[in-house]
Amino acid sequence: MTSEQWSAAVRLLWGPPAKPARGPKRGLTLDGIALAGVGIADAEGLGGVSMQRVAAELAVTKMALYRYVPGKAELVALMVEAALPDPAELDAGLEAGAAAGAAAGGGWREQLGVWARGLYEGFRAHPWLLEATVGARVMGPRELGWMERALAALDGCGLSGAEAMDSVVLVAGHVRGIAEQERAMAGGAGAGAGGAGGGGGEGPDAQLAVMLGEVLRTRGDDYPALAAALGSVARQGGQDQALLYGLERILDGLGLLVERRGR
Repeated sequence: MTSEQWSAAVRLLWGPPAKPARGPKRGLTLDGIALAGVGIADAEGLGGVSMQRVAAELAVTKMALYRYVPGKAELVALMVEAALPDPAELDAGLEAGAAAGAAAGGGWREQLGVWARGLYEGFRAHPWLLEATVGARVMGPRELGWMERALAALDGCGLSGAEAMDSVVLVAGHVRGIAEQERAMAGGAGAGAGGAGGGGGEGPDAQLAVMLGEVLRTRGDDYPALAAALGSVARQGGQDQALLYGLERILDGLGLLVERRGR
């Protein structure tokens, strides 16, 4: 983002409701504009989004759209804010855990687990978010709300600010990695994700087994460990659990650090 784009994104995401820069009063809203962009990105990927395309979706001219949003960078910032789930929705996951016998409100581990699974579901619903939420950019209230939730979960664990931030980055990086792999296996920027977290559809492990099956049938002796691992998965199950398996191991390690800090 240029400095001008940065300032414009800050105004759009954090300022009072925007009014058109000039011209007569119109019926467009920033929410409506963002949702139109989200719909296009969900269907075609972020590359399919342009000011012209969104204007056509809203049945207005491109110049009319520019009166509300100065360009694509600012449009994408609004789309991210509209597409991310409300962090308050994470409370439902914590309440479900409490109903199942977990502590009310959840401890740090339960809270980060719900957070990670919620982030993953957001990426599954809108795979283009993986591309739109990297690099230097302005984050809106909802995205900062997600960061706040994760850091608040670690409050009182004895971690330094840097350790807490790095812990959140580690968990988020794991979630992003699984979501990116699913996106690639599903066929590209506009495709939905499969099921590495236990959701529906054929996940990456199952697809990998299919793709490697023919090779390993004829060259399995050259790759005995790989052939044995895939054979075990085929017999005993457990495939496509990378999200939850990795998350649990990360939280195990973080738990050791929290325990050490508490001594």
